[in-house]
Amino acid sequence: MSERRVQIVEVSPRDGLQNEPAELSTGDKLTLIERLVSIGAKRIEVASFVNSRRVPKMADAEAVVAGLPEAPGVEYIGLCLNERGVERAIAGSKASRRGLDQIGCVMVATDSFGIANQGQTVLQGLAANTAMIALAKTAGLSVQVTISGSFGCPFEGPVPEVRVLDIAETLAAAGADEIAFADTIGVGVPAQVTSMVKRARERLGDLPIRVHLHDTRGMGPANAWAAYEAGCRIFDSALGGLGGCPFAPNAKGNVATEELAYLFGRSGIECGIDLDAALAANRWLANTMGKALPSRVGLAGDFIPSQSREHA
Repeated sequence: MSERRVQIVEVSPRDGLQNEPAELSTGDKLTLIERLVSIGAKRIEVASFVNSRRVPKMADAEAVVAGLPEAPGVEYIGLCLNERGVERAIAGSKASRRGLDQIGCVMVATDSFGIANQGQTVLQGLAANTAMIALAKTAGLSVQVTISGSFGCPFEGPVPEVRVLDIAETLAAAGADEIAFADTIGVGVPAQVTSMVKRARERLGDLPIRVHLHDTRGMGPANAWAAYEAGCRIFDSALGGLGGCPFAPNAKGNVATEELAYLFGRSGIECGIDLDAALAANRWLANTMGKALPSRVGLAGDFIPSQSREHA
């Protein structure tokens, strides 16, 4: 990927909605996905195949996958937490006209958070993810793994960087096609992100690295820039800055897609997202959810309004 280009992975249909009070219909979720395609998103996390009793907002995962728009050039991702989830994702993908392109797995960096989130310790998580990677690849799907709590745990506090990097190296050896470092509760600062990305690039070689940033304490865009300067070129974000983990106290929204589009665009870095279209999609989603969304760029708009550009 070019030094002046980054890739956005849009996670609003999954991470953005899973912890929200509003109940979006399957039809609204599919409209959201269509709008994300229209703003330029090329990778979209569309659903998670998890226990519907624990995450009821994701109960329609199969129905969402069944209705995915064709969208040539777009890659659809299904999140899974265990082998049963991977089996469901594979079956749902085969039964749909379009299907999934990639399985997203989750590995938690601490025992306490891992037990709360998935009912397993770090060692159990490594074994589970190894099996999930193998199962997904047998079905012809690529696999990425997100290491949750990479910069801090809601129960254990700071997480040693070397532990996270050791986990990443083990997952890479198991066959992961991409590794993400997630600031799940939004506690990371740029110095941490810089160090993690630099060390990961040293240890993982050419394996693609992604960051998944939450903006709980207002550090999201700053952390994204730190990751970029350290060599990361793939970023998760959610339209409107929605998001949060149901099993992590005080986990607020993802860094907003509009804010990354503004950050990178005004820095001369191509991200593929049309900011004007993203702002329009923000307004649609806010109206659909019945509330203003957290994104500051979504509220303030672009620095140069589109009508001024037309007459410049």
